[in-house]
This record gives sequence, C-alpha cells and structure tokens, in this order.
Amino acid sequence: MQSPKSVARIAGTFYLLLAVFSGFAELYVRGTIVERGDAAATAANVLRHETLFRIGFVSDLIGIASFLLVALALFALLKHVNQNVARAMLAFVAVAVAVMTANMLNHYAALMAATDSSFAAAFTDAQSDSLVLMFLDLHKYGYLVAQVFFGLWLLPLGYLAYKSGLFPKSLGVLLMIGCFSYLADFVVRSLSPALSDDISAYLTVPADIAEVWMIGYLLIIGVRKGVSLARAEDRVLMPA
Repeated sequence: MQSPKSVARIAGTFYLLLAVFSGFAELYVRGTIVERGDAAATAANVLRHETLFRIGFVSDLIGIASFLLVALALFALLKHVNQNVARAMLAFVAVAVAVMTANMLNHYAALMAATDSSFAAAFTDAQSDSLVLMFLDLHKYGYLVAQVFFGLWLLPLGYLAYKSGLFPKSLGVLLMIGCFSYLADFVVRSLSPALSDDISAYLTVPADIAEVWMIGYLLIIGVRKGVSLARAEDRVLMPA
C-alpha cells in the first residue's frame, strides 16, 4: 500500500511522460515534417525522415498509454472525494485514449502511402502525395475530436483537486477553467480554422498553465503541506 504522496508522484511521472512523448510526436515530428497545403513536400519529408516518423508513432502511443495511467493513479488518489465524479474523470480519459489510439492509424497510413511501393504502383506520384497529406490532415482532426474529452477530463479533475484538500484550491479552479479553454479552442478550430490560427494559442493558455502546474505539483510536492497525510492515506486506501 502506498501513501498519497507516493501515488501523487506516480501520477506526476506518467503525466510528465504524456507531455514529453506526445509533445515530441506532435510538435517536433509532425510539426517539422508536415508542410501545410504542400502534399509533395510533406510526402518527401515523410520519406526522407522515415525513421523519425516511425519514432513519432511509437512516441505518441507511449504518451497515450501514459495518459490512461495518469487517470488511474489520480482516480486512486482522489476517488475518496466523490466516487461518481472520479468515475466521470476516468470515463472522459478512456474515451480520449480510445479516440487518440484509433487516430494513430492515420499517422501510420500516411507512412504507408509515402513509403510502400504498392501505393506507387496503384497511384500517380501526385495522388500518392495527396494521400499522405490527407491522412495527416485526418490525424490532425482526429486529435481535435479527442481534445473535447481531453478538455472534459479537466473539469472533474479540477473539482476533485479543489475539494480534496490535497492541492491548492486555486489549482483546482484553474484546471476547471482549463476544461472550458480547451472546449473553446475546439469550437473555434471547428467553425473558423482561419481565426484559430490567430487566437488558438491564447485560448489554451489557462489549460497549459494548469497542466504544467499540476505536473510540477505532483512531482515536487505530491500533496499539499499541512494536510493530515494519515487521514488522506486512510481515504486513498479505503475500499471503493
């Protein structure tokens, strides 16, 4: 049996892995390989950097698995606050993980279209290049769908953090605000992609700050000082 502080640090470790591996795959791998609106350049980049693109695939899956493990650890830590809310948090993460996992097929399909010789035999070069960009665009929008649930999980997480006494109340509030910032970004990206280029980075600032704060708090502090760890431990280890 582990103390709340140990469980919190386990959650923080997986949360950090989620951020590092998913960030590497999205921001570095796809961010440097995908040339928006240029199918030929994108396909050439995938072919030229095939190994990196494959590493990005594996990295993303590690990040997705880490997301589920984060939720399980936080469920164990916070379920004593409200079982139903904790289950809702876990359900939102499970849906997000399912969507993101299925969406990785688009990443791999882009790799196949760029590197598999059978595609070259069935399509012209321009058609094969268009397939690569299309699959990567589908991957982008698959992530956008998953963002709905990636945002929604922050609402019960924030509530549980606020009510638990294990974290600063301001952190719980910011996590809940982060939920709506992700949802607002989803709406803007879906209804006005051109506008999202200008404001998307600003819309997600509350969520970005909240998640970085949560990761740091879980790893460095674990649970809030001044809380009776013995009482909290009893709650964490209490049978469901």
